[in-house]
Amino acid sequence: MAKVNIGLDAELVVEVMVLAGIGSPQDAVEAVVRDYIARGHRTEARTELKDQMLREVNARPQDPQGA
Repeated sequence: MAKVNIGLDAELVVEVMVLAGIGSPQDAVEAVVRDYIARGHRTEARTELKDQMLREVNARPQDPQGA
């Protein structure tokens, strides 16, 4: 697996370490990135399900509307 080296504000990393209870700065940052990705996948799944339900509702035959 390819590795990337980046510079981050130490206070941010320490805060993540404390909040997540993780002792390694690298593990803390990886946990944040993995959580962000998982959240994105969950959002996509919910959005896709909602869109599918809306399409099904719109595809139903409409009752006649007369005057």
